[in-house]
Amino acid sequence: MKKTLSRVTLLIAIVMMLPAAPAAAQPIPQDVVTVGTSTGAPFASVDVPVYIRDTSGTPLGIDQPPGSRIQSYSLKVNYAPASAVSSVTFTRGGITQSLTPTFESSPSGPGTITLLDTFAENTNLIPFTSNAALPGNQVATLHFTLSGTATPGTSITLTFDPVLTQLTDQMGSPGTRENVAAGNLLLVAGAINIVNAHGPALSTWGLILLAVSLAFVALRTRL
Repeated sequence: MKKTLSRVTLLIAIVMMLPAAPAAAQPIPQDVVTVGTSTGAPFASVDVPVYIRDTSGTPLGIDQPPGSRIQSYSLKVNYAPASAVSSVTFTRGGITQSLTPTFESSPSGPGTITLLDTFAENTNLIPFTSNAALPGNQVATLHFTLSGTATPGTSITLTFDPVLTQLTDQMGSPGTRENVAAGNLLLVAGAINIVNAHGPALSTWGLILLAVSLAFVALRTRL
């Protein structure tokens, strides 16, 4: 009996000396930047919303102390094929539309456009809703005019540049900057789905039936 107890005690001691199993890694909270998906026809104007979701627990946010709020952003959107777009502009929208930025710029190039905005926190706090349902709060709008080469049945892809799309506080502090490389910013792509401006074409039999129907209506009218 004593030998059995000694063995049990030894086993317990060995188990207690073993290293504890590592705790499961907790995912890093991420704010989310999303470009929406819209539908348009060749030569049409199409508006595409852009959103930011303020997630609690990230370096920036409404839940953080003053000085660590999302008050500045760089949103660089790439679109392809560029030939399907005649023109594009990028403006404030949603919760930032009525705010006055201390700095604003929208540089563009072939197949790409960027919106840069900075707002003073004490006078123009961006009123994000913490942990809002995805995609979050709208902060900007892309205004596209499609070209004649936009082919119905295809899509124009809209993606964020993973390096130059960032969120910061009003001072651009490195300690609170959020981007893909830091793992605290998630980017969600969108698209413009191209449709026929006049709807689906009628088949040959459909055209014949339409012609017969119109002829019948005309005959009844004369009678």
